[in-house]
Amino acid sequence: MNPKNLVVVAASLALLLVVLWDAFETIVLPRRVTRRLRITSAYYRATWRPWRTLASLFRGKKRRETILSIYGPLSLVVLIALWAVGLVFAFAMLHWSAATSLNVAPGGASFLAYLYMSGTTFFTLGLGDITPTDHLGRAFIVLEAGLGFGVLAIVIGYLPVLYQAFSRRESNISLLDARAGTPPTAAELLRRHGRNEGTAELVELLKDWERWAADLMESHLSYPVLCFFRSQHDNQSWLASLTTILDSCALVMVGVDNVPSWQAQLTFAMARHAVVDLAQIFNSSPAAWDDSRLPSESLARLRAGLAADGVSLRDGGEGETKLASLRKMYEPYVMSLASHLAMPLPPWVDGRAAAADNWQTSAFERNPQEVKKTFASVCEQRRAAGLPPTADCPD
Repeated sequence: MNPKNLVVVAASLALLLVVLWDAFETIVLPRRVTRRLRITSAYYRATWRPWRTLASLFRGKKRRETILSIYGPLSLVVLIALWAVGLVFAFAMLHWSAATSLNVAPGGASFLAYLYMSGTTFFTLGLGDITPTDHLGRAFIVLEAGLGFGVLAIVIGYLPVLYQAFSRRESNISLLDARAGTPPTAAELLRRHGRNEGTAELVELLKDWERWAADLMESHLSYPVLCFFRSQHDNQSWLASLTTILDSCALVMVGVDNVPSWQAQLTFAMARHAVVDLAQIFNSSPAAWDDSRLPSESLARLRAGLAADGVSLRDGGEGETKLASLRKMYEPYVMSLASHLAMPLPPWVDGRAAAADNWQTSAFERNPQEVKKTFASVCEQRRAAGLPPTADCPD
């Protein structure tokens, strides 16, 4: 074998090992991989920014979100196809460098013939029109067929796990709609629980979200592509929901009457851990912190709104200082993730008047009057069923 062929053999073996190791780290290894020199990392760095820029050219929010939502699933399919192409090309190079004998006419053993044989072998087509006639070539064929079958089996097992993690994530986000509004806000979450005397329910909610944040961190660190999978509704996202919970925990930790802070501290710690580690996955440096999400006038409005529903937030300079300190612990990270993933962060206080939740609207109700009629119908159904009145559905 001449030196030129030895170089091709080394290059093909290197390509084979790099692709297999990258697929192993991405699909099989349940551990965060921070190394930047990877096929998967380079692929997502090269494709996400142009896709995000393309989506930003669309003025309509719905159309823009539709374009962004396609990226996650599509990028996964293309990545798997890239792995397959890399493995097929690597084996074709091995056959070519080893001058594998083929059952073709003299002079017909071109690189394209080797590439065709490699492709039919990897995808286990078994056509048999081009086959090797020497022992080394047959050994390569057996090895490639085994790898092709193994990759297919791993991908078939990988996709259900991915979509199960996505489904678990989205179920809690949907449940937050009626509890914290759409988009969710910390002020609305505390107001709705306060007006319905739901202190115990609020503690249970924070406990559920502590587990949700732990599951999010585990699944999204193992499979970062899930971060690009967007929610069913344009005004919801996993990042907005997680930020709302962090905001709510911060308010409870500052001091809310009749709401114990211990569970809020636990949920805050877990949620903050998740956003910091996810920011590291995307190499998103923390953004410069400022007071733009909750300026002093918005904080005063938040406090007044909570008080109107029987929720008393600790007042005074000490409380504001503690709130600012807590916000500095997570807002730079969620702001960085929001910028990178093109997911808007929720406000602390929803400034829209009589905003309807997702459950109160449908594609058949495009105007506020229809929303009011639907909501009135829901209240009538509650009264007919003998359910107790609420602030939204009084007697």
